[in-house]
Order: sequence, then C-alpha cells, then structure tokens
Amino acid sequence: QVQLVESGGGLVQAGGSLRLSCAASGSTFSRAVMRWYRQAPGKQREMVAAITSGGTTVYADSVKGRFIISRDNAKNTVYLQMNSLKPEDTAVYYCNSQLFTNTVRNDWGQGTQVTVSS
Repeated sequence: QVQLVESGGGLVQAGGSLRLSCAASGSTFSRAVMRWYRQAPGKQREMVAAITSGGTTVYADSVKGRFIISRDNAKNTVYLQMNSLKPEDTAVYYCNSQLFTNTVRNDWGQGTQVTVSS
C-alpha cells in the first residue's frame, strides 16, 4: 500500500499563495497518476488537478491559470502551487495516487486544510 502524506496547508488571505506537497512511500510513484482533490464543507469531493507519469497535466476549470501541479519523481513528491487564492478555494485538499497494473489501485492521503480569508 502506498502511503501519502500531505503538507503545506494553512490560512492565507485572498490573493495569496500556498504550495501543497504530497510525499509518497514505495517504489511505484513514478508510474502513478497523481491527483489533487478538494472537499469543501457540505460539498462533494472534486478533482482539482492531475499529472500523469509522463508529465501531462489536467486542471479543473475553476483553477486553470491559478494552480500548477508538478511532480519530482526523485523525491516521490507531487506539488500543488496555488496562486491568486480565493475564499471559494477553502477546502480540505487530498492527494491521490492511481496506479494501473493488472488492476487499478487508488491510495489517499489524510488531507490538509486550506482556508482563504476574504
């Protein structure tokens, strides 16, 4: 099982920036699709950004142009750089690892709180 540990959340004013990190255990990180999700109170969990093993990125429309996902395979770490933060970005942010072998395996981190004040 892959263990994922998020860090970097906190309280920031609107317009500010934060960088989230997600460190993964094990030796399969470079082959996994990594995603950041978020869940605000009373809302469903939604995907924010994804990055494939080859570095292709996908973003939710709500964060395009403001957030950047990246990965460092040497450090088994995926990042989410969040700029121009808005109060509506307030949520618990979760890291997800998806690995395709003969099955599909999904692993999740414990989440990190991001709060954006207006």
